[in-house]
Amino acid sequence: MKEAATGIGVSHAALEAYLSDVIPEFETLHSVTKFGTGQSNPTYRLEAASGAYVLRSKPPGKLLPSAHAVDREFRVMQALAGTDVPVPEVLHLAAPQTSPSRRAFFVMRYLPGRIFWDPALPDLQAEERTAIYDAMNAALAALHDVDVDAVGLSDFGKPGNYFARQLDRWSKQYLASVDAPSDAMVEIIDWLGAQMPPDDGAVSLVHGDWRLDNMIFAPHAPEIAGVLDWELSTLGHPMADLAYQCMQWRLPNQGDMRGLAGIDRADFGLPSEADYIADYARRRGLAGIDHWPFYLVFAFFRLAAILAGVAARAAAGNASNPQMARKYGAAVPALAAMAMIVIQEGPDD
Repeated sequence: MKEAATGIGVSHAALEAYLSDVIPEFETLHSVTKFGTGQSNPTYRLEAASGAYVLRSKPPGKLLPSAHAVDREFRVMQALAGTDVPVPEVLHLAAPQTSPSRRAFFVMRYLPGRIFWDPALPDLQAEERTAIYDAMNAALAALHDVDVDAVGLSDFGKPGNYFARQLDRWSKQYLASVDAPSDAMVEIIDWLGAQMPPDDGAVSLVHGDWRLDNMIFAPHAPEIAGVLDWELSTLGHPMADLAYQCMQWRLPNQGDMRGLAGIDRADFGLPSEADYIADYARRRGLAGIDHWPFYLVFAFFRLAAILAGVAARAAAGNASNPQMARKYGAAVPALAAMAMIVIQEGPDD
């Protein structure tokens, strides 16, 4: 295995020696294969005599502050083991000071199963679509009900108004990623600042990227085997996750976007946005959800800011998948336009 072919920045022999030393069960590395999907942290399947594993690494090059937090991913999945939130089994976290690649990475056990890239689930029957969306809803409610003190994550986020902190963070990330901000994004940032809800004290563990293709489903059942991609997880407001997923009801199902707009949801066995929200509220014992337009606009803005950063990495030569990264960057204006629709007209269930 050559370094240039793997992208990990370490030889086959050195990686095998390191993993054999830090993971007691690990034995004889056969191959390293990079997954073609994913933008933030390069991810590889490792085949060894002792089984199959996944290695997730920070990318090379200059990185934005607080980005590519593989150490946070490792910590939260380790903490969630044994809860009602399904996660892969994590085995080892390599710090940059001791990593053979001099980049932080972690290793987890490979989970066989299905990943669905199209939220319309066109290859499934209506009954299974209904069950899959219900499983996502139940897992999200379970995540937000996790006792963060009991799992050792009470210090996993900062105190204070979550949305105020997130608006500040992603505004700065967006401005650092573009040569000049768009008029729409500036207007959205200003609107979010003016419409900021008062802090209601709701604090949960939030995933930060809760969507269908960040989950592995069991091979032959509509059950979640493991939730992936915890890089953006933190302590925050649970409505951030719910609104982020509900963007898919408004995104088009065409081109490089995969949403549910234009899909006959009733015929497909898919819940409406209102029904999905109601199911979540029922599971968590909530009477209702206030400030929904704010949460939706924030979700569109945050995703636009994230994708602007992906495009910036592509321009700098540091993206995990440069071609797709450029496409994601081109989606930023469309996401800003959708946020402006919510601002101007309010949400449409």
